[in-house]
Amino acid sequence: MKIRNSILFMLVMLAIMSMVACNDDDDNVDPQPETIAEIAAADGRFESLTAALERTGLDDILNQSGPFTVFAPTDDAFAAMGIDVNTVDEGALTDILFYHVLGARVLSGDIADGQTYVTTASQNAPGLEQLSMLIEKAGGNVTINGSTNVTSADIDATNGVIHVVDEVIMPMDVVDHAIANENFSSLVGALSAASGDLVSVLSGDGPFTVFAPLNSAFDEISAVTATLTEDQLRDVLTYHVVSGNVRSSDLSSGSVPTVNGANFVVNLGSEVTITDEAGNEATVVLTDVQATNGVIHVLNKVILPEL
Repeated sequence: MKIRNSILFMLVMLAIMSMVACNDDDDNVDPQPETIAEIAAADGRFESLTAALERTGLDDILNQSGPFTVFAPTDDAFAAMGIDVNTVDEGALTDILFYHVLGARVLSGDIADGQTYVTTASQNAPGLEQLSMLIEKAGGNVTINGSTNVTSADIDATNGVIHVVDEVIMPMDVVDHAIANENFSSLVGALSAASGDLVSVLSGDGPFTVFAPLNSAFDEISAVTATLTEDQLRDVLTYHVVSGNVRSSDLSSGSVPTVNGANFVVNLGSEVTITDEAGNEATVVLTDVQATNGVIHVLNKVILPEL
């Protein structure tokens, strides 16, 4: 009996020692990264991003509950842009980083085919409005602002999701937004062809509100625009520009002075329309594409001043 009790005692002690050893091993195992900031810090592709987040204090934000969507540039992306996250102005770096963040969890499957404008966390805009970003999805490929590619999607985190991108995505002014969207290629071409160096003017501080006609709108009046001089084309284009950062919530019915010097009339109803000096009517089909120096509202027609 004593021998049996001794054996039993030894077995119990061995079991206890084994449990203690297992617990010690568990204590030595590093916890798995869970939040967006933790995942980025643990992934060797994001050393520059992690350093930038830590320098600006945004790592603390991306450790919070969120949810967030982060388009995460790789180290190669920062190097290609020549951005040294340790020396670039901290305020500018903060604006750039916030431009990569959405205030919602957006998986690749949630992105609709075609074009979608989304609101980023960056408030580097007149009136501290949040900047817009263009997301395009075609055949499973996702592109940001016309040039940046999502190379790896849906890295899951407890507070959101990460999509890896091959470029640092820079905040854009109204001209850059027009260039990024192929549906405004006619507008961009007209800005370059008109007198007055309108590309440089609309890339300035502003703020500007641009009522931007689609390519199809220019196609409809191609016979008219073909006869215009450079100065007349300038007059047409500046007729689409209003001083200030006028969001859709700021619009009201009535006559509106333009940079051209002439007025058009805004009509609020079930849809927003604009009547030009010739009595022609254009419909606002998309509002509040927010840029760093103003805001864009999209028109389905070109509006014309008296020429």
